[in-house]
Amino acid sequence: MLCGRLPAQRKRFRRFGRGLSKTRVAAARNSSDNDTWSSPPARVSVIAANTDCSSSVAPRHRRSALSIGCALFLCFAGASTNGEEKSSSETAPAPPSNRRIPPAPFDSPPFPASDWQIGGTPIIGDPGILPTYPLMGAIYASPSGEAWRKSRIQIYGWENFSFNLSTSRNTSRSPNANFPMIYDLRPNQIEQNQFVLYLERLPDEAQTDHVDWGFRVSAVYGLDYRFMISRGLFSDQLLKHNAYYGFDMPMVYLDLYVPGVFQGMNIRIGRIISEPDIEAQLAPNNLMASHSLLYGFDNYTQTGIFTTTRINSQWTIQAGLSNGTDVALWQDDPGNQPTGTVMIQWTAPNQKDSIYFGDNAFNNGEFGYNNLQQIVGTWTHKFNEKIYTATEAWYLYMNDAKSHPTADVPFQSGSFPVRDGHASEWAILNYTMFRIAPSAFLTVRNEVMDDRVGSRTGYATLYSEHSVGVTWWPNKILTLRPEVRYDHSYDTSAFNNGTRQNQFTFSMDFIIHY
Repeated sequence: MLCGRLPAQRKRFRRFGRGLSKTRVAAARNSSDNDTWSSPPARVSVIAANTDCSSSVAPRHRRSALSIGCALFLCFAGASTNGEEKSSSETAPAPPSNRRIPPAPFDSPPFPASDWQIGGTPIIGDPGILPTYPLMGAIYASPSGEAWRKSRIQIYGWENFSFNLSTSRNTSRSPNANFPMIYDLRPNQIEQNQFVLYLERLPDEAQTDHVDWGFRVSAVYGLDYRFMISRGLFSDQLLKHNAYYGFDMPMVYLDLYVPGVFQGMNIRIGRIISEPDIEAQLAPNNLMASHSLLYGFDNYTQTGIFTTTRINSQWTIQAGLSNGTDVALWQDDPGNQPTGTVMIQWTAPNQKDSIYFGDNAFNNGEFGYNNLQQIVGTWTHKFNEKIYTATEAWYLYMNDAKSHPTADVPFQSGSFPVRDGHASEWAILNYTMFRIAPSAFLTVRNEVMDDRVGSRTGYATLYSEHSVGVTWWPNKILTLRPEVRYDHSYDTSAFNNGTRQNQFTFSMDFIIHY
């Protein structure tokens, strides 16, 4: 989540709205990182400080608006001819799949992922074939195209920008009047959320006759870096300078697929989006433009070794060892310590239900930058080809938390709690999706979160949030996601910089794939 200012200032640091804070997210199609659904990944990150930086970025916003207009024109121009002229790559029949597990339960697109939710691994049993976006299409058409195809290495990404209209307008105390809503903390303006570049190779985990390998290197620039940062890795731009736009590399890892262990094992080594959650840090992996409170304030990234083993057609077990949550290997922080991860996925024989649960991070729970202990689970149910629902719940805590900065913990990814001692919180979230067209679906989201001592948001209160949104793919490279949202804090005023208990927002984001 985020943190605060410099320890010498001895100010009370508030996560997103009253100090610094953080939130996150992530993405990929049949490979998972958070992979939220065995697909793309995501999360939230540091958010705010009391210094208004808006004046320094205003000229950039005016330039961004012009760029955005040009990009939209080009995308819609492409969409208008989509039904008249199709390239050979669009009309050619897809190669037969050698997937050795049941067919994917969901269509992606329009849904962000096609498989049951599982993070931190490719889908064991799937050949790992990505769609071809424009950049790779151009590379494949070049003289070296066939060598690229054989290598299975791909380069692709997207640009994601958004705007919001909010009833929160009081920015006199902090620009982040929308907080604790994330990622778009600042009300009534356009944001450049994330420009993302992936270089990756997915292992073929459908075959069973040889060991295979893969990797991913990701780079992100934009507002959303604030929700991905680990203390000690590119973190000064946020923790010391409170830059609204910045750079991060939320995923840098190697994959090793070993087919001889049960029905296949994947070993992932490096920095990953933490395994649980319906949502992810990267925009295409999400069901809506905005993020839930549940997702915005839990664990984001971890660095270590993570194994995923498919035991049989119903059970998959994950076990991992990391150095903690959201902290660099070399950073001096109480949370930088050996940390375990155990997650279990169960899928029903009729392919209508899946449960994904476990303990995402466990160590001694000592108070640190973001040393969250997280017990979490998600149940997903498919009613039919057009309707499915996913319900997630978690319980988080840290021990012996302090209500103020200390020498060891000068910053907080969330917020410093309102009182010392055990700091815990719980949340429950439901997403229900209705496919309304071949290229579009409607989403209804409802959630409750209890930030008992304010260690996530800076306000000790119960929250509820209710949203309705639509995801539409007008063509193969553009995604549009309008939504309306209502937030409420029950025990104290948490919105509009602590002056209101209610907040209405309309927002929309645009994803341009390349």
